[in-house]
Amino acid sequence: MEVSPFPFLNHESFASFFTSFQEQPDQKRQKTDPDDSDATPFRDILSSLLSFDEDDNSKSQFQFQSQSQSQTMTDSFYPIDGFFEEPDHKDPPRPKRARTPNGPDANVAATASEASAQSANGGGARRLWVKSRSKAWWDQCSHPDFPESEFRRAFKMSKSTFEFICSELDPVINKKDTMLRQAIPVRQRVAVCIWRLATGEPLRLVSKKFGLGISTCHKLVLEVCGAIKSVMMSKFLNWPDEERMTRVKREFELVSGIPNVGGSIYTTHVPIIAPKVNGPAYFNKRHTERNQKTSYSITVQGVVDSKGVFTDVCIGWPGSMSDDKVLEKSALSQRASRGLLKDVWIVGNGGYPLMDWVLVPYAQQNLWTQRVFNEKAGEVERVAKEAFSRLKGRWSCLQKRTEVKLQDLPVVLGACCVLHNICEMRNEAMEPSETGFDLFDDEIVPDNAVRSVDAMRARDQIAHRLLHHSFADTGLP
Repeated sequence: MEVSPFPFLNHESFASFFTSFQEQPDQKRQKTDPDDSDATPFRDILSSLLSFDEDDNSKSQFQFQSQSQSQTMTDSFYPIDGFFEEPDHKDPPRPKRARTPNGPDANVAATASEASAQSANGGGARRLWVKSRSKAWWDQCSHPDFPESEFRRAFKMSKSTFEFICSELDPVINKKDTMLRQAIPVRQRVAVCIWRLATGEPLRLVSKKFGLGISTCHKLVLEVCGAIKSVMMSKFLNWPDEERMTRVKREFELVSGIPNVGGSIYTTHVPIIAPKVNGPAYFNKRHTERNQKTSYSITVQGVVDSKGVFTDVCIGWPGSMSDDKVLEKSALSQRASRGLLKDVWIVGNGGYPLMDWVLVPYAQQNLWTQRVFNEKAGEVERVAKEAFSRLKGRWSCLQKRTEVKLQDLPVVLGACCVLHNICEMRNEAMEPSETGFDLFDDEIVPDNAVRSVDAMRARDQIAHRLLHHSFADTGLP
């Protein structure tokens, strides 16, 4: 806005201004009265001012009148009083009226209102804008008087095993309190992860159970799974040493009669959401044809000992790969190529090839020896299959498509395998409904089913030994 300097003229410039105005041509003057062409507001003001100029003794009076007229015109035509006042003298701005929330946000607004009032009074520590959530369920579960059976049903393990896992992870996931908020305790962090893996429930339900934010629960699951993999995998999921391998061979031979069996191998599929990148590689054609529903998956290959404890896992290869291709890419195959599996048989199903260290059943059972061998080899295979059945039965997150991103999924699956081993080693019992989970993993015979002549001869010798030494029940009278 531009303001005219007219009200601030002195009396000399004021008089000269109206004199020049009076001398302008008559046609440029705007007549206020059609009967009197000389009657203008400015002429009346000028004549009154000039009358005082003729009197030499009334100069001060003229100045007073000039100032009065100037002030009057300023008030009438230019209402700018207070325009140039200091900001401190202006009226304070009116505060906006806060909208009163309803429903779940009422607690948030109350917390923020209390924090604002406390900050205005200048007392106490700063309070954060934190949504109030109920932790009643977790407080009840963590209470010492909480029933053992209910705890086992919720977390698929006993309280002692849970405390053991917390003690192992405490140095890694323990956080310190800050000036802004208190850290989440270690037991609650571990409980969020285990309950999520055991139930497979969405994160919004995990958030309600433990009184934490959804993003916080997601971060805790990944953090605890990463800690389990980095801290506990080397202790509870490793290849047997010489002493342990001798014990495993002896136990497998007592079960099947096949000598030098160091493990049973199986490969299962875990359903996933169709990835945006390289999706066709994860397309599971066999599951899609059987279920009449598009299926995407990743593979989990595992070797177990005679008690169903994992000794080797290979996680993350696309679901379109066959079992023999996954085996070729695994670290187990690299270990065998270096000669570290000498005098050790790994028994698998018909989806694996017959190799110097992999023993599989006969594709055709034309002879009694072949039939007997397949029966005994099936008993060894069953150990691995039942181990995977308990794995998926105990950790329900493996039974359906998970919300975990594809790049984070191997860490979560590896943590499930480690927790499975801990439960198996500590003889954690399972509900009958959990142990009977059916696995739907199709066996596809590889193109080159026999890749070692020596292995084929060794299998024939084992089959004859089983038959002639009465290690098998042939059903003959």
